[in-house]
Amino acid sequence: MSPAPSPSTLITVAPTGAETTKADVPALPTTLDELIETARRCERAGAAMVHVHIRDDDSRPTLELSRLAETVAALREETTLIVQLSTGGSVHDPLEQRLRVLEAAPDSCSLTMGTVNFGDDVFTNPWPFIVELYQLSQQAEVVPEFELFDLGHVTALARLLDAYGMPFGGRVHCDLVMGVPGGMPGTADALVAAVTALPDAVTSWSATGIGRTALPVALAALAKGGHLRVGMEDTLTLARGVPVTHNVELVERAAALAGLAQRPAMTPADARTLLQTRAA
Repeated sequence: MSPAPSPSTLITVAPTGAETTKADVPALPTTLDELIETARRCERAGAAMVHVHIRDDDSRPTLELSRLAETVAALREETTLIVQLSTGGSVHDPLEQRLRVLEAAPDSCSLTMGTVNFGDDVFTNPWPFIVELYQLSQQAEVVPEFELFDLGHVTALARLLDAYGMPFGGRVHCDLVMGVPGGMPGTADALVAAVTALPDAVTSWSATGIGRTALPVALAALAKGGHLRVGMEDTLTLARGVPVTHNVELVERAAALAGLAQRPAMTPADARTLLQTRAA
């Protein structure tokens, strides 16, 4: 059963990801300075949370703990955004490194609820890893965002909450990741099916449409009362043949859609209340 619609919309920006290369997409923010500039502009445009992947000096994905901690500190210094670190990293990152992400003390972390084919690769999330990461998030007082790539992940979320209780803050927020080759399709029908199957404990949810599914998913999510995640991690074009030149374009479009739905973009302060993160 889906929670009651919120009067405003949480917009999360995912600016970088771990799949796209800087060589292929020069506009991708991969340095700390680029990430900070992106976060500032996206906050002004309506984003309330930033979902962070980081890169090394050669623009390759990394989970280096000192860089993660530096990034969290800089984002807190320069913005009021909720800082959410990815614990997925790259599909090639070992589970041990992914568990250590919480040591960088983010406000929130992603927590994927199962293994999924990811294009030609496999995004591995075995049950013991999910449980350990969840318990670490409870101990570290980090609010998890449960990433659901398929209906089986929805069922796994119910199992996790039944076995290990509520997350830090007492709210359950999840994100439907739709349109990944290997996961659920980015369609309104799939979104409604996933939302209908959510556990009663879920208090809020957002949706992410990959690639060309970005707009259909965003429109369906707003119509169903959900929130939005957008960004160059997930979408590199605004329309066929029209590349994204800055993440702010995707945030501005999401904020405009939320306004048309009469559920305007919420502030970071309101988002902290929604998710019950630690005080800023």
